[in-house]
Amino acid sequence: MVTNFFSDTYAVLWVDLRNMRRHWKSTIATSLVLPLLYLVAFGYGLGQGVNVDGVSYLAFVIPGIVALTAFSISFNGAASKLQVDKFFYKSFDELLMSPVSSYSIVIGKALIGVLRGSISALAIYVVGFALAAPTLLANPPFFLMLLLSCFVFALFGVLIALVINSHQSMSTFSTVVMLPMTFLCGTFFSLSQLPDVAKAVLYFLPLTHVSNLLRTTVLGQPFPWLSFVGLIVFGFAFFVGCMVALKRSSV
Repeated sequence: MVTNFFSDTYAVLWVDLRNMRRHWKSTIATSLVLPLLYLVAFGYGLGQGVNVDGVSYLAFVIPGIVALTAFSISFNGAASKLQVDKFFYKSFDELLMSPVSSYSIVIGKALIGVLRGSISALAIYVVGFALAAPTLLANPPFFLMLLLSCFVFALFGVLIALVINSHQSMSTFSTVVMLPMTFLCGTFFSLSQLPDVAKAVLYFLPLTHVSNLLRTTVLGQPFPWLSFVGLIVFGFAFFVGCMVALKRSSV
């Protein structure tokens, strides 16, 4: 049964891998444009001579931009491909009728987002490491948290793509939900500067925990177990939501 799960998951992923292989240059290029602009504008443009939480602003903002890249690329990588399959190619209905488990469908559709998010986030990290070394550390906890973050955000993308039934609604969701999270979850500024009420609200958003996890691990600060548990809870909730939404789609 375990063998069937892995083979079915790879079969779902393989279709998206073929599409990514055909367009990998444009995919990577478009994924890096906005994060690099953030890095230049906020890191180099505003970060000269400014310290935040005991480190230079450049070293502070780079993990936030990596978190933001993992968030946006993993989410969009999973959600956009699934929406194209649903509304344009109509191939997702065929997948639902195939003898593939719901678990394999959810994980397989999420893994393409994980792959795209990991590649883009690591590329930004390499650039940031070259700019801010030796302040930034390259350690296993950072890479593990980055991979976990990409997986959680990819599950989030699969969930939203399953729930939302039009491209217009997805655009509205991105503007109302994704865009505020981009700027408010500690990616570009320290949450210690905010009132306690605002800080408590932002901790109900997954990107806040990812920014905290990546920043503390890459700067060698104490590991934030609360954010780790919070990210695990978000990932579990997104996975359960995907299974429920997929079951409703199959009816």
